[in-house]
This record gives sequence, structure tokens and C-alpha cells, in this order.
Amino acid sequence: MTYNEVTGTRRPIRMWAEPESVDPQAMQQLRNVANLEWVHGVAVMPDVHHGKGATVGSVVAMKDAVSPAAVGVDIGCGMTAVKTSYKSSQLPDNLAYLRGKLERAVPVGFGHHKLPVDPDKVRGLKTSGWEAFWKGFDELATQVRARRERAEVQMGTLGGGNHFLEVCADDEQYVWVVLHSGSRNIGKELAEHHIGVARGLSHNQGLVDRDLAVFLGSTPEMDAYRRDLFWAQDYARRNRAVMMGLVCDVLSRHLPDITYDQPISCHHNYVAEERYDGVDVLVTRKGAIRAGSGDLGIIPGSMATGTYIVKGLGNAAAFNSASHGAGRKMSRTKAKKTFTVKDLQEQTFGVECRKDAGIVDEIPGAYKDLEAVMAAQTDLVQVVAHLRQLICVKG
Repeated sequence: MTYNEVTGTRRPIRMWAEPESVDPQAMQQLRNVANLEWVHGVAVMPDVHHGKGATVGSVVAMKDAVSPAAVGVDIGCGMTAVKTSYKSSQLPDNLAYLRGKLERAVPVGFGHHKLPVDPDKVRGLKTSGWEAFWKGFDELATQVRARRERAEVQMGTLGGGNHFLEVCADDEQYVWVVLHSGSRNIGKELAEHHIGVARGLSHNQGLVDRDLAVFLGSTPEMDAYRRDLFWAQDYARRNRAVMMGLVCDVLSRHLPDITYDQPISCHHNYVAEERYDGVDVLVTRKGAIRAGSGDLGIIPGSMATGTYIVKGLGNAAAFNSASHGAGRKMSRTKAKKTFTVKDLQEQTFGVECRKDAGIVDEIPGAYKDLEAVMAAQTDLVQVVAHLRQLICVKG
């Protein structure tokens, strides 16, 4: 589809969604963002929904400014996927056993490793840069310095909520590993710290929504945020790489002679320095992936509705972006009130996963239709592969 343009704001809003179908609260958030004096442009993905400060599924380009709430509190959250040489017919009949092995290798929920994972002992992990990475921790905001030990043992862990680890099969029955996670507690604490700092700055006092407070270029506050932001984005990338290595180690011990292609990895809550319309801007993608020409990306649905591997088409009107998933159509609270464990069992039939009250809020019915989301962005990405879940691990 071509985008819908919403006017009446300082900058027009380009939407790959029907404006009347978007929650009124989310539309107001989009208008608030588009009215900020520093905004160069706003693009809205088809999985858009209400979020804190800025909508999930929005792409905001700013000149010499950035809003930390437009990135979100899970800095660097994103996806990694790896295709294997195995066909689904080669997997063991007892997928529950394999799921148990994966859950023991990768801590979920509030779990963490007993000791920090040694990168040199993780299968296929690039070990360069780790010393410099951890040295960078000592330069982060003083408010998080006491969190180093926790950050170390959470490296290589999944977390909870909508984070997941899956074994999937594509339409040719090749097995894939797909996972979704971010910068864990350290990213959350850094984000919350800087959102608080931004809200206290004088130029943000007249905002209609102080959660949209911004940092301005060439200021100490912006410099501190960028330092911590880019470190947390690197943490998230490394976290997914460690998990993928741990998962592949499990599979290699139980699936003889399995091999792996190069991983595909993409953030979907992050900041990037890019250039549009001849202007250097800071682009925040909150619930959106980069989809520049040829960029490979990952767009999941829910725990039983499949995942798409895509290639970006480089649509500058969307700031070279695409959706990060199907997007929620109801809150977690509403999902728990609407659906039962029986509903969860029915909607995840054929997938080896938890089917208990603890994850009813992640039921497929709480999410938008993935196929409709994909149909709305055919000018943003092209499909490379379609995957369906065989095993799904959640926190």
C-alpha cells in the first residue's frame, strides 16, 4: 500500500496503517511527536499501538535532538535468526525434551546465569571486542555502576514478556532458530535514568507530554545519553549473540552434523544516525526495523502465527523502516480477562510451548493479524522466507 498522510501537525505523519483503525490514544501520541519543533518527520508502521511517551511502531527523525522515550526502555531490543542445515523431519519426535534442554541453557524470565558466560566458550561467537565493551561499563551513568555484576550474569538471557526463543521451520522445511530479546535490566535502568534527566531540562517544561522530553545536540546531557544508549545497544546485540551460541551448542549436541548459516540480526528499539532530504538526523525506531535496500530483517507474529524473514526495499518516505512484528491489539490486562488457558491451548495447538496461565497475556489472539500487517507494507519489504513455530520458549 502507499502511505496515508495525516496533516494538521508541525510535520505530516506518514502512516502505513489506516488512521481510523489506530487507537485514539496512539493517534494523539503521534500528533504530539509530530508537533515537536525538533522533528524532521514521522513514519508509522502497520503494527502501531499505544506506548509510553511514543507509540510502538513509530519512526521519528529529529535534527540535533533525540527523545529517549521514543526509543523505549528496552534499548536495543531486537531479533536474531539463523537457518540450519536440518529439515524438520530430522528433528526428534520428543520436542518437549529439546525445549527443556533449551530452557536450561538460556535462563528466562527473571533468571540469570550463575556466573558470567565466557565468550571464548560459546560456539561460533565472535570474541573480539569483549574487553573493550565491558571496560565501557565504567563510563556509564554513575546511577547504574552498582549493576555491573547483574549485567554480567544477565548477558545471554532471554527475559520475559514478549521475548522468546523459537525453533521454526520454513516452507521448504528447513529448521531455523529465532530469538527476541534486548538489553535486559541494565538497558531499562539506563533508559529510565535518562528519561528522568530529560524531563527536568528547561526546554522540555512546556511539552504537552513530558514523556516526550528531548535531549538537544551539543549538550552534556545529549553526550551522556548517546554514550549510554550506544553501549546498551551493543549489550543487546551481544546478548542475542551469546544466546544464539548457547542454543546452537544445545542443538549440535543433540542433532548430529547440523550446520548453521550466518545469523540475521536487527534491532527494533534503537537510534541510528542517518541522512534524509539532505539533512543529517537521528532516527529513533521504537517497534520498527531498518529496511534499507537489501537489509535483511525479521518480523514475527506471535507464539503460533509464524515469522517472516524479509529484505528491505529502501523506502525513504518510511525512513527506510518496516514493522517489527504484528503488534498488540489488546493490553496484557485485557488479554488475561478475555482469554483462558483453554484458549491458549487451542491457539498454540501443534507448537511445543508453555500452555499455562502465566503466559495467557501472550496468546496469539492478543496480537494483530500478521498477514494483514505484511500486506500493508509491500512497498517497504519483500518476503525472503516464511517460518512457522515448532518450539516456543517464553519467560
